[in-house]
Amino acid sequence: MSSSSDDTAREGDRLLGPEILTSDGNSVRPSSSSLRGPGKWTTSLESGSTSLVLRIGAAMFSFVVLGMMVSTLGVMVPQFEAYYGLTDFRVSFVFLVWPIGYVAAAYLNSVIHVQFGQRGIAAVGPLFHVLFTAAAAFHPSFPLLLVALAVGSLGTGILDGSFCAWAGGMENANTVQGFLHGSYSAGAALGPFLAGTMLSVGDLPWYAWYYVLLGASVLEVVILLLAFRFEDSKKYHDDRIQDLLPRAHGETDSNTKTAIFKYGVTWICAAYFLAYVGTESAISGWIVVFMQRVNHASDYLASLSSSGFWIGQAAGRLLLGVVTDRVGVRIATTAYLVAALAFEILFAAAHVPALSTILIALLGFCLGPLFPAGVVMMTRHLPRELHVGAISFVVLIGQVGGALLPFALGALADTLGIQVFQVVVFAQLAVTLLIWFTFPTLPRNLPRRERLE
Repeated sequence: MSSSSDDTAREGDRLLGPEILTSDGNSVRPSSSSLRGPGKWTTSLESGSTSLVLRIGAAMFSFVVLGMMVSTLGVMVPQFEAYYGLTDFRVSFVFLVWPIGYVAAAYLNSVIHVQFGQRGIAAVGPLFHVLFTAAAAFHPSFPLLLVALAVGSLGTGILDGSFCAWAGGMENANTVQGFLHGSYSAGAALGPFLAGTMLSVGDLPWYAWYYVLLGASVLEVVILLLAFRFEDSKKYHDDRIQDLLPRAHGETDSNTKTAIFKYGVTWICAAYFLAYVGTESAISGWIVVFMQRVNHASDYLASLSSSGFWIGQAAGRLLLGVVTDRVGVRIATTAYLVAALAFEILFAAAHVPALSTILIALLGFCLGPLFPAGVVMMTRHLPRELHVGAISFVVLIGQVGGALLPFALGALADTLGIQVFQVVVFAQLAVTLLIWFTFPTLPRNLPRRERLE
């Protein structure tokens, strides 16, 4: 008796003929190796491939580095103000330039995948991290530092959008997304702790921290290239053709770059990320200043409160991903947002530094699964060949929110005082909950995806 994959390949030839029409209008004859059984992708170690677990582990390390880079901007805000003589308004430009790299990444992600596969992502993304951290380590003038931040955000946008789309298409999407974003939160928790210790206890200048990030970025290049060394453009196209088979004979969208905008879920997810990432960035960016000025915490404890927020997020993403898979992403995420609103009220009422640190960590715990939930909702409603472009787009919009809200908060703090921090965060959480209610229900009988086994 022939194998299941051979049966499937012959059945594909019988139904579809010798060629299929891809989304870019080209006729392609899939090889039998691209057919791996009825709807299930292989995850075993094959010739010319690396194990899925190894690739997920490498992506998790990359997300640790991403988290360390992003979260320590909040610790650096008072350092930048003192070193460059900046006001709250002027220093807020460090948040405003961050989406610039994501704009370029939204376009480059698809191009890199087509030309070089995931191996290209593994090489280009960390390279921009190396350039950014090397420039910041030389403590340039503030305008040049802003340029370096934009370069770093380009690398982050390439890795963030690509790996989110990849993980969101797996069968165990909530769990794997939890691993990735839990790693991001772990790095985001570690970053403020290490940076705060170096600056407060070690009495080192702020730019010494970027030597640490430079070393982490170089290690990131090595790990990602080793894990994704076989994931070239041919592998990417083979997997894409496999996913197109059920929708052959012109049933796919002819232009994936514009097709994503035909789906209402794209715009809903973009609005959701705009609100959520803006809230997360506002907390991360200004919690240290808030704790210092309003709760009169020491510099070290203020840095620890930022770490506490990200530790809570890491725990939430690692622990609640399984819960979300069991309960359902819609109900679970609603419960997380309601709980987050409750903890934000308690945080606003508490003015004891130690208690505030605990409450902000609990708030982070509730917010942890929100980003992966949005990715899962989107990938479940869109064809797989649209995932990279669509996720890159909504991540870009999220980064716009992650820039505009902290920037606006800095402008308000410059005139009204940092006390507005609590009001802005509560309002954004409420808006995020309202947007979440607008997501359509998930379709039944979803196709099986690449699974972690």
